[in-house]
This record gives sequence, structure tokens and C-alpha cells, in this order.
Amino acid sequence: MPGLYWLMILAVLGLSLLASAKVKMAFSKWKRVGNSSGLSGAEAAAAMLSRAGLSGVRIEQTRGFLSDHYDPRSRTLRLSPDVYAGRSVASAGIALHEAGHALQHAQTYGPLALRSALVPVVSIGSGYLPILLIFVGLGLGHIGLAYLGLACFAASFIFSVVTLPVEYNASARAKQAAVEYGIVAPGREAQGVAAVLDAAALTYVAAAVSALLTLLYYATIVFGANRD
Repeated sequence: MPGLYWLMILAVLGLSLLASAKVKMAFSKWKRVGNSSGLSGAEAAAAMLSRAGLSGVRIEQTRGFLSDHYDPRSRTLRLSPDVYAGRSVASAGIALHEAGHALQHAQTYGPLALRSALVPVVSIGSGYLPILLIFVGLGLGHIGLAYLGLACFAASFIFSVVTLPVEYNASARAKQAAVEYGIVAPGREAQGVAAVLDAAALTYVAAAVSALLTLLYYATIVFGANRD
């Protein structure tokens, strides 16, 4: 079992590093290429929201590198400095992706609603609590506690799987809006938007694989101990 554990750790680490490297490489390449509209990321996002007839969404600058996100609670788009003020193909693509999440929220997009509903469950079961529940449960002979810990890992896996259509749909909206609204030119610039967003999507695939491997590992421990 220790060998399986370290194999899982190496697989997860490798996937995460690969996904992160691809995102940084794609962003670094396309942030040096200006978009033909000359719009900043913030302006591109505002244009997409306006064209969709969506008002009341704030667009703010936040700290950090590629820390861009949409907060449905306050209906706020928070863009990292490079994206907020940048006038590149990369900044436009990422800003439009986040605006896509705002449109999902306004249209009650099913997977987004499900992901939001899972947030409290995943938050409670995050950190070391699931592992503690599993090993305390097995150590004391309370298999119910171990199953509860396993359920926390299952919830995290479901959350990561539900995240995939949310992210891919937001990227599809961004790619379409980028060209349709004249924010980037068809051809090379549109390909740049796709390259940045497709690379970012790999991080969510890596997270889903990581969650699955973690769930399978601890399921092996719990069900193996229960059989014994």
C-alpha cells in the first residue's frame, strides 16, 4: 500500500505540474500578441456582458498571477492585473472566459448551479478531515466514520467532475464571443485565445484525475479493512 500511495502522489504531482506549465507557457506566448480591437481584458469582458444584455456585474482588479475568477455571491468579475489592463490575445481570452461564468450564472446554467450547491459540502470535507475520519474510524472500529471520510473524498471528486462542463462551456462562450464581437481577429488571434483557454482547461482535468486517484486509494483502504 505505501508503494501505491507514492505512485499516486507522483502521478498527481506530474499531472499538476504539466497542466500548470502549459498554462504559463500559453499565457506567456499570447500576452505578447496584442488583440486587434485594442481592448483591455476588463473592456472585453464588459463588452461581452453588454452585448448579452447583462447588467449589474462589477469588474474589479484583484491581486495575483492568473487569479481571475467570477464570484456569483457578489456578481463580481475579478481579474488579475495582467488580464484586467492587458490588451493582448491572452488577456482577452481569459477575461471573456470569466464573463462566460457571469452569463452562466444569469442563465442558471445547470452544472454551475450544481457546483455552487456542492461548495459547502466540499468546504466542510476539505483538508485533513476526511483522512482523520477514515483512520480514526478504522482505528476505533467505527466503520461509519471511515465511510463518512470516504464520502468527503467522493464529494470532492463529484465537484471536480461537475467543474469540467462549467469551465469548458465558459471557454466555448469566450471563443465565440471573441471573434463574433470583433475583440480578436479570426485566424491566428482566435487560435491564440483557444490555445490559452484549452491549456487552462487541462488544470481542471488534472484536478479531476487527482480527486479520482485519491478517492480510489482511500476506498481501497476502507473496503480492504472492512473485509478483514
